[in-house]
Amino acid sequence: MGESEHPLRVMTFNMQVDRGDPPHNWRERRASVVAMLRRERPHLLATQEGLRHQVTDVQDGLGEQYAWTGEGREGGSRGEHMAVFHDRERLAPVAHGHFWLSDTQQVAGSETWGGACPRMVTWVRFRDLATGAQFLLANTHFDHVSAYARSRSADLLAERLEVLAPAISRLVTGDFNTPAGDPEVHGPLLGRASLVDSWEVAEQRGPAHGTFHDYRPPEPDGPRIDWILASQGTRVRSAAAVLPAPGDRAPSDHLPVTAVLHPATLP
Repeated sequence: MGESEHPLRVMTFNMQVDRGDPPHNWRERRASVVAMLRRERPHLLATQEGLRHQVTDVQDGLGEQYAWTGEGREGGSRGEHMAVFHDRERLAPVAHGHFWLSDTQQVAGSETWGGACPRMVTWVRFRDLATGAQFLLANTHFDHVSAYARSRSADLLAERLEVLAPAISRLVTGDFNTPAGDPEVHGPLLGRASLVDSWEVAEQRGPAHGTFHDYRPPEPDGPRIDWILASQGTRVRSAAAVLPAPGDRAPSDHLPVTAVLHPATLP
């Protein structure tokens, strides 16, 4: 069968940590998050900031067709997760792991680069049940305070991708806390890691908006800090920032970003 029969629907979504206080706490947003995800039905959903109870609520909302991989950035179930959900009818996990964005990357909760808090990567190697091909997804959330920490994080992630996926296609998702085009973050990932930005190479794109809106009207052509990156040669059929349906509560302070693509077949 040709590739056009098996596009992969990918979403990156900072679901915003549950701070517990209204008006935008998780209890008030949970239904809109689940409704949005049920509408979009990504095969692969990479989330940021969710605490364990938020991740569990998303799993319950999506149902048994989905499973998830991840742990908290403080280790185990503690702290924010870079949880990766997958459609079990389309994808099968082959291996997974985590590392921290620091000089001690295997130490849970470590932070050595002057960032505001620990940051991490959750990676999963998948087999595509429709095509038989394997690819690796790395999901992350870079620091929001320190440009140095973001730069070091980009370098480490590019380095680790060479080890984890030397001969298979790669996807990288996350909230990078810096606009696309940042030469210290976007640059190393596109260059050293041989990735493309799905938004930039998409055959079709939805309207461009800043992806962090903080519950204000989304800003046309604003900073795009949430990215789906893919190996060079990936065909990206479409990319979009998902706006709330008219009259609906915004599910998060970020817009989910989607891409419909075919992971590259590497030589």
